[in-house]
Amino acid sequence: MQEKIIILDFGSQTTQLIGRRIRELNTYCEIVPYNKFPYDDPSVKGVILSGSPYSVYDTAAFKTDLSAFRGRFPLLGICYGAQLLAHTSGGKVESAGMREYGRAHLTRLDGNDRLLQGLQTGSQVWMSHGDTITQLPRTFNIIASTDDVAAAAFKVENENTWGVQFHPEVYHTEDGMKILDNFLTICGCSKNWTPASFIELTVKELKDKLGDDKVILALSGGVDSSVTAVLLNRAIGKNLTCIFVDHGLLRKNEFAKVMKAYEALNLNVIGVNAHDKFYSELQGVEEPEQKRKIIGKGFIDVFDEEARKLKDIKWLGQGTIYPDVIESLSITGTVIKSHHNVGGLPAKMNLKLVEPLRLLFKDEVRRVGYELGMPENLIKRHPFPGPGLGIRILGDVTPEKVRVLQDADDIYISLMQEWGLYDSVWQACTILLPIRSVGVMGDERTYENTVALRAVTSTDAMTADWAQLPYDFLAKVSNEIINKVKGVNRVVYDISSKPPSTIEWE
Repeated sequence: MQEKIIILDFGSQTTQLIGRRIRELNTYCEIVPYNKFPYDDPSVKGVILSGSPYSVYDTAAFKTDLSAFRGRFPLLGICYGAQLLAHTSGGKVESAGMREYGRAHLTRLDGNDRLLQGLQTGSQVWMSHGDTITQLPRTFNIIASTDDVAAAAFKVENENTWGVQFHPEVYHTEDGMKILDNFLTICGCSKNWTPASFIELTVKELKDKLGDDKVILALSGGVDSSVTAVLLNRAIGKNLTCIFVDHGLLRKNEFAKVMKAYEALNLNVIGVNAHDKFYSELQGVEEPEQKRKIIGKGFIDVFDEEARKLKDIKWLGQGTIYPDVIESLSITGTVIKSHHNVGGLPAKMNLKLVEPLRLLFKDEVRRVGYELGMPENLIKRHPFPGPGLGIRILGDVTPEKVRVLQDADDIYISLMQEWGLYDSVWQACTILLPIRSVGVMGDERTYENTVALRAVTSTDAMTADWAQLPYDFLAKVSNEIINKVKGVNRVVYDISSKPPSTIEWE
């Protein structure tokens, strides 16, 4: 049984970062909504309460019955989580008057406390809250303070329950990983969750879950679906049939290149040319969400058609990963953008869904791919969205626009590889804008399209910064695209980070 830490998400922007830090300590964890604690899961070893954008005394604040698991498991409240512990036990949480934000240093510290073992007085922490605990309940004891926050950390008497009003998960808290590691030790975690152990457990679970059932897998050519395919192939072998749909929205020559790579992995792959279907259904559609839904439904329709040609298919495999799930639906129910591989399947397919990577971040997927012995040209591929170039063409999609974008993107990506820049960024892509501008080529006036180049650095796609590519490289790309791609006379570079912008434009 895979032991795990449960992180209850109260809406903090850094909840996913807490999860990443726990994973980096070779311990499996799951992030669940604040009111969805898995009470009957025997594999839970400990619980972390995240921060929140709310105050604990707000009527709209996210609250849950802590008594249901407090005392049953080791418990760590972070920021709002710590204040919720105090507030629900009779303590007092009030506005700090001015927001306590930024670096602080521990001026008083109980070095004998198990959570803080190995820390020294003066250790830097990161504060980010507008409220503070002004009065602790009687059984809550301060174990760390800063100049401005008396109850920077506390422990509950005779109980494995702690709270910290700073953020151990962020980089600026110097001993944050030590604190989290101490908590895992308190929880009795074995800290043996590695790519190898993930593969071993996942293959076993897939064998148990699928038995002799047959599966079709939606392949996209990206690392997520490719790793999913190899995992499923290892578990069920010939009972896996992969479907790779060429919707006409792939990169230039992508279909042929990827099919060749899959052959080398001994995967059973059926390639489907569905250009006409997707172009027809996307004709005149400009709204991004509508395009995504049309493309998603198109995939389902094609899979359904292919599944009907095969006998006894019971499952559809997909390369869904954690950021897809998180971004598709927050705990408040707010959709940022829909993902075509998240949210279940239409009843007409009569297929069940299997998503072995659903709880992995992208960098974890890559590490699993390396452990599986997959070739670098598949593992190191930049993320590519399921809707493909359909959401990199702003506005309606036409075959001619696809041709323009494919040619421009091919130049950009090829030059990134040639200049040794491809592996230094998380994702690079080209976007065709619904903007035409005047230009001059030779002695003639032109009125052509604009493309935007995008490149970002990231670890898991939850946050991203724009990549500071060399000016001479960008000049080379711009010159090559304008000179060689008919229909483009202007190239711009996107210098927006996530947040507030998303990586893709649509």
